[in-house]
Amino acid sequence: MRVPKPWYFFVLVVPFGVSFGFVSVALPYVARQKGIPVETISGVVAAAFALHGFKVLWAPIVDATLTRKTWYVIALALLAAGTFAMMAMPISASSIPALKGVVVASQVGLTLLYMACEGTLGRAVPVEKKSTAASWLQAGSFLGLGVGGGLAIELVSRLPGTIAGAIVAAGLSLCALPLLGFDEPPEQEKHGMARAMVELGRDLWGLLRTSSGIVAILFAVSTIQTGAASALFSAIAEDWHASRELVETTNGWLAGIVQASGAGLGGWAMKRVDRRVTFMGAGGLTAVMGISLALGPRAPWAYATFTLVYNLFVGSAYAGFAAFMYATIGKKSVATKYNILASLMNFSISYKLGILGKASKRYGTSGLLFTDAALTLGGIALMLVVIAIAAKLAPSEPASSHAESRGRRRPPAPRSDASRRRRRAASGPGRTR
Repeated sequence: MRVPKPWYFFVLVVPFGVSFGFVSVALPYVARQKGIPVETISGVVAAAFALHGFKVLWAPIVDATLTRKTWYVIALALLAAGTFAMMAMPISASSIPALKGVVVASQVGLTLLYMACEGTLGRAVPVEKKSTAASWLQAGSFLGLGVGGGLAIELVSRLPGTIAGAIVAAGLSLCALPLLGFDEPPEQEKHGMARAMVELGRDLWGLLRTSSGIVAILFAVSTIQTGAASALFSAIAEDWHASRELVETTNGWLAGIVQASGAGLGGWAMKRVDRRVTFMGAGGLTAVMGISLALGPRAPWAYATFTLVYNLFVGSAYAGFAAFMYATIGKKSVATKYNILASLMNFSISYKLGILGKASKRYGTSGLLFTDAALTLGGIALMLVVIAIAAKLAPSEPASSHAESRGRRRPPAPRSDASRRRRRAASGPGRTR
């Protein structure tokens, strides 16, 4: 059976990033240029994240029906149609409610596509390659987000929305090509929805009985959620006198490359330290970059420098989060269990964006950045306490072991002298070593 190569997930998930890049990069910038307040913009982006919080409701359908390849093709078609609709709609103060509805509806295709990718990763990728594949998955989503966001700004600025949307939607279809390069593991037994939910409940109960599972849930709902402020970087760019070209570059293709590099950096770090340390450490560094942006000079070079370094650590943080979650959930009901955790995380990002929008209205862009940093650092402090308590209750957890991260095998247990004498006696006089 042909196993998917880790880099396949980079290509497969690019449409997810491209489509969401319009929501989190192009839309905030264009809307701000047309006089729409940052608080209103953050509400649209927060609504998009909130829809991802409900995706667990249809995740069992992916686990219980069709193949992951089939779901990927269906999702890609929905995603392309949704992206076209978003780019074709005019952006103005009067159209924001309708645009918000289209943005939210379009996220269904994105959720299905990501489920297909993560389900394949969880079931078809060998354990020793999961961290690498998870890093490729994060890198592809980040690069797609950056390139898609920058490209959308350029296309919408130069072409009618319908033409720009058609160009992007047509290009996304090419990302399905890696599906031809691997085989899906056969299902041992295909169950209906009722049976799938029963098994899911059993698997989730097993997850809740472990300290690593509880820590994973708490990580998902914590305020560490790095990257929330980055969804508003294009909206606040004018305060640093950043040009359209600079916004396209630093929030577009270059941000995608930087975030993808950050995901690779996270993969490298996870071969040396615990996945949770990677997640929290990178999250803390995003807070430092946000504070630096707020306190630094209001100049284009400062905007470019601090937002790019912020995005580097966003990539590392998400790679650490994804790898820890994949290692915790096991191989059964992968799409559903992962999406319960991811849904909790998306709700956290959504409410954090809501808080940032209010902070922007009351305290300006500096207040937005300080609030983002405070929530992140507070979440890290809380999780360090949780991890310390979990370590006392269960000192060793396989889900976060360094040996599994590096793909190492445990050394064989030492044999006693008596065991060696018995083996020599059983081998007879004709064998020597």
